[in-house]
Amino acid sequence: MSLRLLVITLFTLPFITEAQFTPSEMYPFSTQFEADRGSLERFYVIEGSPERRARMIAFYKDYTKKLEQLSFELFSTGGKVDYLLIKRELENELYLLNQEEKEAALVSGYTTLASPLYEIEKQRRRGKYLESEKVAQQMNEMADLITAMLNKLNSEPNLTPLLAKRASSIIGGQQSALRSVYDFYSGYDPQFSWWIPKPYQELDSLLSTYGEALKSKIDPASQPKDDGSGIIGNPIGRDELIRLLQYEMIPYTPEELINIANKEFAWCEVELLKASREMGFGDNWKAAQEKVKQSFVPAGQQPEAMLKLYNESIAFLKQHDLITIPPIAEETWRMDMIPPERQLVSPFFLGGETLQISYPTDEMNHEDKLMSMRGNNPHFSRATVHHELIAGHHMQGFMNKRYQPYRHYRTPFWGEGWALYQEFILWDMKFPQSPEDRIGMLFWRMHRCARIIFSLNYHMEKWTPQQCIDLLVDKVGHERANAEGEVRRSFTTDYGPLYQLAYMTGAFQFYALKKELVDSGKMTYKQYHDAVMHENAMPVEMVRAILTDQNLKRDFKSTWRFYDKK
Repeated sequence: MSLRLLVITLFTLPFITEAQFTPSEMYPFSTQFEADRGSLERFYVIEGSPERRARMIAFYKDYTKKLEQLSFELFSTGGKVDYLLIKRELENELYLLNQEEKEAALVSGYTTLASPLYEIEKQRRRGKYLESEKVAQQMNEMADLITAMLNKLNSEPNLTPLLAKRASSIIGGQQSALRSVYDFYSGYDPQFSWWIPKPYQELDSLLSTYGEALKSKIDPASQPKDDGSGIIGNPIGRDELIRLLQYEMIPYTPEELINIANKEFAWCEVELLKASREMGFGDNWKAAQEKVKQSFVPAGQQPEAMLKLYNESIAFLKQHDLITIPPIAEETWRMDMIPPERQLVSPFFLGGETLQISYPTDEMNHEDKLMSMRGNNPHFSRATVHHELIAGHHMQGFMNKRYQPYRHYRTPFWGEGWALYQEFILWDMKFPQSPEDRIGMLFWRMHRCARIIFSLNYHMEKWTPQQCIDLLVDKVGHERANAEGEVRRSFTTDYGPLYQLAYMTGAFQFYALKKELVDSGKMTYKQYHDAVMHENAMPVEMVRAILTDQNLKRDFKSTWRFYDKK
């Protein structure tokens, strides 16, 4: 053995574990695919440009051909899972790019006015010398065209919300191209600095105005109305919900998922009444819940109260030997406070390596302070701390960086589903110490049921945002401001249409797999939980395929009916 190899061996052996170094046969393909995609996305940076779209379509088609040439039948189960998930990714990306191409063609009459910017930006990437006088003339011409269009825009045909968003996005990409050129040459090329600043400023301003004008150029008949909540989202419709559910390997219809949520809600209501009676409130569960809300801690003491809950959660996990907790994961989590403006869309905890706490600050008004304190009381927070830290999101993020990190199959059904499944286990193992604790845990369980009900009904255009808010207030017991924040977060931010239903749906998948492996005696809780953490994020059905060593086929379609409420 050479001295160099001996040194490497001596310094690496103590840290090697079998799980860390057992990538599947698809590891080289997956690693190269992600690296190549990253290189292209960093080079073709202008969103919505024809050049970028054509290049990425060619890229995904090329990798599809490469994938089809692999010996799928000779792979391990893990390798077959990677194959199927990369195939799914390629198909989905091509679908989205083809949709983009169709939509771009439909709005081309509005978006080609500044197309010369694409070619100028292309030259900028290679640092070519620009004829600044000519570029200034081009900018003036583009500004004239946009000004003329703005003057007659009201008489032009209106767009659907989808096409208005696409048109505005394309203009935003053109503005990014313009700014990229200006930032590169300005101050460096004296000719550029002499000719360009004024035309640039005018064109940049016009693109901002034009992009906003296109965003609002929507046919009133196709635009969701403000129902008084001030929340205006973009319902995607049943067909798109079905497509996304199939992509996530959830073989249920929206109606079936709503039915499941209603069944679970009914179970929660039965348990809620039991806890209410134990507290002496009979069937008046709202009065019992109000008593629980009044248990909030004084201002300034919330972080310490959450630390106490974390310590109880960790002690419980260790007492019951539920999962392997890496010492550095336990050591390195930390806290932060959510600023007031962000609490409008995140009225409760956020988690991961940093536990982000939602609690009033001095600049909030009195009513908002009280609602935040009541909604983040210790009994409500008991399972939430567990959900956000260990064995929830912090554990997930920690392990994803260390086990099978080449797997890039992020999905909320794994991410949020796992964290909520951990709450299910806490409930089963009697983690709540009092009826107040149970009411706190049931609040969140009912909330996750309600998310399925209101998000699917909203996206199928059966419910308005106000009806969603009312459900959270009347049936779950939310403070109204917190309910508004939850609905606003669901429909006006970057969360995907399936994100809210993924909590409960993913949790039921993990729970069904627990029944299959743990309740049957094939694995202990710890073995099952560790095994999931060692495979990294992916659709839960694919976790099941690996842990049960299924014989997968190239044309695999999801058929796992995981919900069985008995």
